Amino acid sequence: MKSSYRVKEMILTLQGEGALAGTAVVLLRFEGCNLSCDFCDTDFTGMDGSGGGVFYTAIELAEAVEGKWISETSLSVLCTGGEPLLQLDLPLLQEFHRRGFRVLLETNGTIAVPGEGAGEEKIDWICVSPKKNEIPVQKSGDEIKIVWPQEDLDPGMFEKLDFNNFWIQPRFDRNYKENMKASIQYCLKNPLWRLSVQTHRFTGMP
Repeated sequence: MKSSYRVKEMILTLQGEGALAGTAVVLLRFEGCNLSCDFCDTDFTGMDGSGGGVFYTAIELAEAVEGKWISETSLSVLCTGGEPLLQLDLPLLQEFHRRGFRVLLETNGTIAVPGEGAGEEKIDWICVSPKKNEIPVQKSGDEIKIVWPQEDLDPGMFEKLDFNNFWIQPRFDRNYKENMKASIQYCLKNPLWRLSVQTHRFTGMP
């Protein structure tokens, strides 16, 4: 049984990307990742962010997430990272559901999602964002999101996987304008894919 959960930050905000952009969520960013991408634009190291720290039980962490929510309805928690599946487990998933939370997940797809077995509790929304040119362990979900461009990564190899939404998202770095143009062109040539714009870059939301 997990002895603790390490959290980088925990913030009430609006989801910035993909099909759920604009949705109120408690962003729960877990500390740590199993990849080292040279284009990563997220600080997931340490536990010094707003609401960050060590939580010793699923009940303790779920209670802290619940304390961030200011509405009495439509509770949602967005589990992200780093790589959240290094820490998100069935006890925490079950505790979130017990409190009425819809559990949203953003993962790089290298670890199987918990609760996928018959009769097990399910994560409510799965977003996979592959960072390598290989088929992810997690081959199904609600959306797949490719940060673009990525050297030696072909989005076409993911098109037959079982996802409902296919997104191309401009890589956020010093070449952002060029990356945006390249992303638009890719979507125009490959209309299965849609453009995902990180709305929090423009709204000032976390």
